[in-house]
Amino acid sequence: EDIYNLLRFKMGGYRAVMPRMDTDSLGCGLRTCYRYLNQTSRSFAAVIQALDGELRHAVCIFYLVLRALDTVEDDMSIPLDVKVPMLHEFHSHLYQPDWKYTESKEKDRQVLEDFPTISMEFRNLSKVYQDVISDICHKMGVGMAEFLEKKVDSQHEWDKYCHYVAGLVGIGLSRLFSASELEDSIVGQDTELANSMGLFLQKTNIIRDYLEDQLEGREFWPREVWSRYAKKLSDLAKPENIDVAVQCLNELITNALHHVPDVLTYLSRLRNQSVFNFCAIPQVMAIATLAACYNNQQVFRGVVKIRKGQAVTLMMDATNIQAVKAIMYQYVEEIYQKIPSTDPSSNKTQQVIASIRAMSLPGSPMASRHHYSPIYLSCAMLLAALSWQYLSTLSKEYVQAGEN
Repeated sequence: EDIYNLLRFKMGGYRAVMPRMDTDSLGCGLRTCYRYLNQTSRSFAAVIQALDGELRHAVCIFYLVLRALDTVEDDMSIPLDVKVPMLHEFHSHLYQPDWKYTESKEKDRQVLEDFPTISMEFRNLSKVYQDVISDICHKMGVGMAEFLEKKVDSQHEWDKYCHYVAGLVGIGLSRLFSASELEDSIVGQDTELANSMGLFLQKTNIIRDYLEDQLEGREFWPREVWSRYAKKLSDLAKPENIDVAVQCLNELITNALHHVPDVLTYLSRLRNQSVFNFCAIPQVMAIATLAACYNNQQVFRGVVKIRKGQAVTLMMDATNIQAVKAIMYQYVEEIYQKIPSTDPSSNKTQQVIASIRAMSLPGSPMASRHHYSPIYLSCAMLLAALSWQYLSTLSKEYVQAGEN
């Protein structure tokens, strides 16, 4: 069965159809890798295909390597004294043609059972891509091992955890963008900005998913923050604690907003349209999500979602830096209008919004190197559908360190 015959995604009444990828021109191993990619993450498989040139293959392999690493981390049948060394050493298996792991019970175990195919295609990549993927895999494995039996306590540890599970992904992708020469070298070299791209998405997911994580026995809100509002993180969901719960929520959203200036600076450096869309759309979805969550009791009662029509408009518009700056400005203004005068974080929230405003206003000093014209509606709708899923699932699909 040709899984790339058609990939269709619906959103808000619109339908976007992804053109079939020419798998006939690919070698057997690479075709297998794209099949695994589609089976483990349909949304991300489609997003990859929107990237230009050989970057597409490099990001595909990058994803599968991290998925294999994540499968080891998730597998609770592996004893810790075995798992920790496995995570530390996993990157070395990229250069061992016969290495595979056949004992996993996880749903994505095929990427471990047929790791030789993935590692072979990894070794077929240009050395510049290999070096990036191996390095990020090593660092992520070390980070996953560190947080296996440790909860997120301080805000510094929150940043560290988010760095391991999402910041490193942002750094790795940025280095791949530069290695492909579709982007300038500074994009890959400036790891602080790339890290912020990942942290902004990851923190947004963690904030939004409070209740879902509670129901599944997972805790990612930093103890240093929530312990000022409740004795246990689960207490924030109790109706009698809703006022302090919302104050805690607002403090974490304020923390996340500090990454927005870095996000805008990062996006202003991009020159390739496919890379810009790949990077920008999840970020505008994140700011819209935070605006919806800010001062909203519903975070502790159910799911907070962006309206589909709103999401489509956002993603069709976010094709150039000026449009993204306008979108960021719009949503931080929305947050500003909702800041309660009695909120303990109100001053900090106002301050970070002022810094984002300064970068987002028309004619602000942060100039873009490139101004893209809007892409065709069909492409925009495709990216809209893909990226809506991308924001919701990407960080979780890469790594779920410590969730079990």
